[in-house]
Formats: sequence, structure tokens, C-alpha cells
Amino acid sequence: MQDSTQTQPLAELDINANHLTLLGTAHVSKASAEAVATLINSGEYDIVAIELCPARHQSIVNPNHMAEMDLFAVIKNKKASMVAASLALGAYQQRLSEQFGIRPGEEMMTAIELTQAQAVPLKLIDRDIGVTLKRIYSNIPWWRKLYVVSGLAASVISNEKVSEQQIENLKSGDMLESTFAQFSDSADDLFRPLISERDEFMAAKLTQLCHEHRHKKILAIIGAGHLAGVQQQLASGVNDPAAQLQQLNFIPKGRQLGKLIPWLIVALVLAGFALGFSQSQSLGWNLVLDWVVINGGLSALGAALAGAHIGTVLTAFVAAPLTSLNPTIGAGMVTAGAELYLRKPTIKDFENVRKDTARLAGWRHNRVARLLLVFLFSTVGSVAGTYIAGFQIFEALTSIE
Repeated sequence: MQDSTQTQPLAELDINANHLTLLGTAHVSKASAEAVATLINSGEYDIVAIELCPARHQSIVNPNHMAEMDLFAVIKNKKASMVAASLALGAYQQRLSEQFGIRPGEEMMTAIELTQAQAVPLKLIDRDIGVTLKRIYSNIPWWRKLYVVSGLAASVISNEKVSEQQIENLKSGDMLESTFAQFSDSADDLFRPLISERDEFMAAKLTQLCHEHRHKKILAIIGAGHLAGVQQQLASGVNDPAAQLQQLNFIPKGRQLGKLIPWLIVALVLAGFALGFSQSQSLGWNLVLDWVVINGGLSALGAALAGAHIGTVLTAFVAAPLTSLNPTIGAGMVTAGAELYLRKPTIKDFENVRKDTARLAGWRHNRVARLLLVFLFSTVGSVAGTYIAGFQIFEALTSIE
């Protein structure tokens, strides 16, 4: 073997008459990509497994796959936040990669290309990124959710240069963990769904793979931050991999109280209007005006900050006060629909979305990315407006003599 493999963390295990080699890599490292090439080109392995889910694999083998995406369906099915998060995570990785002249996930791309050229079976063993992000979201309190959003935004805005030594240090971590860790002093509440669960998931997938095959040599290429966890899980044994995979793919339902809060706020606001009108027509209309100006104004401000069309900004101002009184329809759905109608993305926008989102200016320039920003910013503005206007109404009513 060449020196490149000797510098990468390796582990060897025997499972169900199969010999399994775990290779720990950094997702932005030329040395890792060279080690992958060396091992696959050795011709010793019958199967290669990689730390990718179908969605991330698709983004690599078909970079223009977003051109096939129905943006309105994405918004309607409440997946806009997930798409935006995926782009932000990719932007952080792209920023690191451009500093050192290596493609994002170079070692995974190398594995895909070489297995295809050599007709070696390729298996995807990581959990879907959407499931991981949703489980993170359900695992942390609401105030920590703000940190997650801040971290994703920071990964796009930051222009800080990263040393090559820091890149190599990613061998002891994980790309997703590193992205989130940069904005938080403690990522303990993220660790379980982000790292430990994925260790368990990949161990279960590899165990399942070993049960399906016998007398095979399998190479598993995973982030070095997962190596110890996956190795420990495999050494301990996974008794029922199918059941474990099902459990780790389960998305917990939101708390009932969280679902009731928006309706409770609506009831309180409407009760405030009724109480205001019962006192005087003037007070009632002043409360309505406060609601419209604050709620609509902040949602419109969010849309404007996202670079929305003037028509979309006006739509936000009109729609937000109404949608806030109906929790089943978000202001972002209306504003995104308006933006999509007024500025339909071109094929070029879809083709360049991953490249453009690597820079802050690109999010406002690219129509696909900007549409997601309009959705998110107008939604945040409307939510903020709901609480601020609600307190304003409460204050006005309690000040009545």
C-alpha cells in the first residue's frame, strides 16, 4: 500500500464470514481521496460502502438534479427549510474546498467513479440527511433551534480562512458536526442525532450487508469522526439491524402543546379585537391597524431583505396579517408562491444553485436560492410580528382605564 493509506485511520473486522475494512476519511482532504483510490485500485474488495445517503449521492452523480425539482411542491410540502439547510451545509463545505483546490466530498466522488469504472458494487450506508436534520430539530429546545439556524447562516456569511491543518483535523470530527460546532460552545444536545445515531445507523447497514453476503471483502469509507463509534457498534454486534434502522429513521411527532400554541395565540388576538371593539369602535380599529402594520410590515421587511420582487413584498404585507390568523397557512407559502410567479427560475439558476449558494451574494442573485430565502425570511418576519403585535394589543387593552 502507498503512504496515503498509512496516514488514514483504518480498522479491520470479521463479520459473518466477511472481512470488513473501515477507512476513516476527511471530507475535504486530498490525502483521504488518494487513500480511497489506492484501496479500491488494489482490487482486493468485492463491495464498497460509503457514508452517503441516496439524496447526497444523487447530488454528486447528477449535479443538475435540482433542475427537476418542483419548487412549488417543495414549498407546499414544507420542505423549503430542509432544502435551504442542505444548500447552506453544502456552501460551508464548498467554501472549505475552494481554499485547497479539492472538490467537496472528493473521497466519496473518487469511490463512486472508481467503483463504476471497475464494476464493483457500491452501497450507500448513511441515514438520509433530511431525517437527521428533523431528528436534530425534535431533540433540542426551541431556543437551541435558533442556534441551528444561526450556524447555517454563519456557514454562508463567514469568509474566515481555514488552515490546512484545521482541515486535516476534521479527520477526528465530522463535517456536519464541524458546521454546527462553529457557532456553539456546546453541541452536546446535537451530538446524539448528528453523530451517535448515524454511527448506529451505519453499523446496522453494514451488519445487514454482511448478512446478505458471505465470504466477501468489504471496504467501508466513512468520516473519521464516525470510525470509533461504528467500530464499537460492530464489535458489540447488532442483533436486529432492520429494527434498528426503522427506529433510527423514525421522526418523532411534535409535542401537542407546540401545536396548540399557534391556535391559542389566534384565539387571544381575536378575543383582543372583540374586547377592543366592545370598548369603542376607535380602539377596535386601532388594534386591527397595529396588527396589520406590525405583522405585515415585519413579514414584508423579511421578504425585502431576501431580495424579493416588489410585488412579493407587497404580497407579504397583505398576506401575513391574514395567514397569522390561520396556522394551517404560513405567510412564507404565499410569498414564495408570489415570488415564483413573478420571477420564475431559469434552467441556469437551477444549474448554478450549488455554486451560487457558496457565497452570500449568490443567495440573493440566484432565483432558486432567493425563493427559499423569501420563504424563510417572510415567515420569520410574520412570526415575530405575531408576537410583537400580540403584546402591543395586550398592552393597549390593559392600559384602558
